[in-house]
Amino acid sequence: MSTTTICPPPTLTKKCLDELTKLMLVHKLPSSFIDTVQLWYWPIAQKIAEFKQQKGQTYYLAINGSQGSGKSTMAAFLQCIFEHQFDFSVANLSIDDFYLTRKERKHLAEHIHPLLATRGVPGTHDIPLAIDTLKKLSELHNNVQLVRFNKAYDDRAEKHLWDKVSAPVDIVILEGWCMGLQAQNPADLYTPINQLEQLEDSNGRWRKFVNAQLEEHYPDLFTMFDQLIMLKAPSFDCVYQWRKNQEDKLIAQQSTRFTMNQAELNRFIQHYQRLTEHALQTLPDDANLVIELNEQQQFILATGDDYDFC
Repeated sequence: MSTTTICPPPTLTKKCLDELTKLMLVHKLPSSFIDTVQLWYWPIAQKIAEFKQQKGQTYYLAINGSQGSGKSTMAAFLQCIFEHQFDFSVANLSIDDFYLTRKERKHLAEHIHPLLATRGVPGTHDIPLAIDTLKKLSELHNNVQLVRFNKAYDDRAEKHLWDKVSAPVDIVILEGWCMGLQAQNPADLYTPINQLEQLEDSNGRWRKFVNAQLEEHYPDLFTMFDQLIMLKAPSFDCVYQWRKNQEDKLIAQQSTRFTMNQAELNRFIQHYQRLTEHALQTLPDDANLVIELNEQQQFILATGDDYDFC
């Protein structure tokens, strides 16, 4: 892919800037974050808006990023720009919203592998529900229900807490750590890559199941998207540290959400290591836009053939 030089296009409207400022407060971001918005999010939003106008119909945008990479922040700020700069209607979703219920994952854990009780890996999402929801968002519906997952209870939120939107919407955003990822070569599954795999999946049954799900079911979801943006971490070591920083903030804030100590976090993140490293190696070739991050989670470089800002 070619290197993209990010240049700020014409100024954002005052109305949009006001809404972005409010959003920065909600996300507890410093005032200097507006520079990131104007130099990165705004040019990207303008390009996506052009693509949407060319397509005419509902435009589907996927954002891939490891834990702590800022994909949900990007999705929120792009949504704000789409709505207040371009007057687009937007449905903003996470693949996390489509986790199987705790009961369903317990069934998988009992009948396939105990590690499937932990949400996150391919095979722990309700892909048919995701596909059905995304299809409805491009059709004429008064109220499309947007499923939500309650991480505090590790279960799907009750239906009366789900959001509702009128469709068709102009843009659908779906962010997730495994968005757009292809399955691994079966030969790559044989050797455990961490202690979790070595001790709790010594025969490879869990990782083979996860890989099979990624190969057989997730492409039906991924192929619905017009564009894939990847936020690329420098390494998996950075991902672990970013996730730890998130956990430390929750503990400091005395969050009501379940928090993990260092040993628990270390075990938890090992569930994602294999496919996160696989994504860092392979997904840049498939993404339409790759934004490389430094260790401080700052954007440093963008590459993408469809993006030529200057």
